[in-house]
Amino acid sequence: MVPTKLDHCVIHVSDWARSNKFYADVMGAELVQRPAGWAYRFGDKQLNVHGPGVQPAEVARLPVQPGNSDLCFEWAGPIEGAIAHLTAQGIAVERGPMQRFGAKGPGTSVYFRDPDGSLMEFMSYS
Repeated sequence: MVPTKLDHCVIHVSDWARSNKFYADVMGAELVQRPAGWAYRFGDKQLNVHGPGVQPAEVARLPVQPGNSDLCFEWAGPIEGAIAHLTAQGIAVERGPMQRFGAKGPGTSVYFRDPDGSLMEFMSYS
């Protein structure tokens, strides 16, 4: 077994204020201010964020662009709670609920978009 675990992923946003509000209010992220821009932390996992004013290290062959990410977050509790939360935040459910397969096996998911159009998924294993 290789001693690894996921540390962070990278997304790109086009408007800090709009995205910070979405990721804090809708996704439950802790906003972490960086020397240039922000990161979004979820417990011991993090989304590093490229956006206005950030000059990322030129490592990726194709840099992440606003709207081209696809991320799934586990929802703790029944999927109906996720739907109610999204509705209360004014976020439209694009697809679901539907059966999917995630890191813990079968679950129920709903899909929606962040402000730049990236695909977001809440998955419930309840």
